[in-house]
Amino acid sequence: MNKLKEIFGGDTRQFGMIFALVALIVFFQWKTGGLTLDPGNVINIFQGNSYILVMAIGMVLVIIAGHIDLSVGSIAAFAGICVAIAMRDWGIPWWLGILLGLGIGALAGAWQGFWVAVVGIPAFIVTLAGMLIFRGANQWVGQSNTVPVGEGFQKIGAGYLPEVGPNTGYNNLTIIIGLLVCAAIVGGTLWNRRNQAKIGAVLEDVTVMAIRLLLICVAILAVAFLMASGRRGTSLPISALILGGLVLIYGFISTRTIIGRHVYAVGGNRHAAELSGVRSKRVNFFVMMNMSVLAALAGMMFVARSNASGPFDGVGWELEAIAAVFIGGAAVTGGVGTVVGAVIGGLVMAVLNNGLQLMGIGADWTQIIKGLVLLAAVAFDVYNKSQGRRSLIGLMMQNFGGRKTDQADATVAPTNSVTAETGPTLNEQP
Repeated sequence: MNKLKEIFGGDTRQFGMIFALVALIVFFQWKTGGLTLDPGNVINIFQGNSYILVMAIGMVLVIIAGHIDLSVGSIAAFAGICVAIAMRDWGIPWWLGILLGLGIGALAGAWQGFWVAVVGIPAFIVTLAGMLIFRGANQWVGQSNTVPVGEGFQKIGAGYLPEVGPNTGYNNLTIIIGLLVCAAIVGGTLWNRRNQAKIGAVLEDVTVMAIRLLLICVAILAVAFLMASGRRGTSLPISALILGGLVLIYGFISTRTIIGRHVYAVGGNRHAAELSGVRSKRVNFFVMMNMSVLAALAGMMFVARSNASGPFDGVGWELEAIAAVFIGGAAVTGGVGTVVGAVIGGLVMAVLNNGLQLMGIGADWTQIIKGLVLLAAVAFDVYNKSQGRRSLIGLMMQNFGGRKTDQADATVAPTNSVTAETGPTLNEQP
């Protein structure tokens, strides 16, 4: 039993959302007669929800910093319609359209970041205004019309990895990527263990580490084989590949870089962070601008999958992204959360939504159930913290983009440094 507790971070609550996700998959697999884990359905879950998960990655940094962004759906729609019109009317290639969309997102984020970081207006108000402004701009630019996009552009939302190599009955590239991801996780874990040994840190039991790595790799390879075994012509979606790349990048940024540590410090205790030399205005500007860039990317991925941009794109997306972050273990007060946790929270909502649709549950009850799940997840997390326990997402993937969340606030060390949660000490300034 003690080994089991160590595998799950000392407390099974550390893996609450993982258990919830697995339980949902098992339940819907049973209730739908095996449709949930059908290769085509698994591909559809990732392809149909990648844009929400991309926004959740940006939203978790915003919420960790102590803010909220209500404008992401409108910015996504605005960037999507601008890119669609530019490619249709100006004849620009699809890759230049993507750069244009990211640039529009950066400008929108800089606009909102200025009001939040420099002027000091609460992000809730700024992004509420942004939601109205960019929604109106979307309808004005597009004249409330639907604008189609070309085939090349559609690949970032509806494309798949190509078939290469011998015919094995699987998509070979998908299997290779799954194996490479597992190798990267194992290698990263061993690298961290070696570094810990060099500084004389207490090392995790080898058996516990091996079992945890085995469970993670089995889950990754199971998903890879499911996607690779779908009908010919389908495989790992390009949108899921983009999502995976962003998880790696932002997992590294949030745990291994100075700006990532500063985000946690500002969200945990802004005044303490500023006393330690953290420039909170720069952090606030960064998280707002980054969120808008990812929202623009999400908007383009949705347009690519839909083959056209329309006036009602992005409606309600901000609520889906926020729900994913809170279900994934982020704290309402800021300072706590992980990129991996946000993605897991988004997958919980995606599997729940997909399973209810497969069972024929109406949209009314689907919304009610999703709302109750969000409320229960946050209430459970708040209760655990009030009892002095750890939050839902804890040590999972701590060597792969995760972060311990034992403390809700940043603290000021005697040496004039800030520690966010249980992360590294901030002794450097940007």
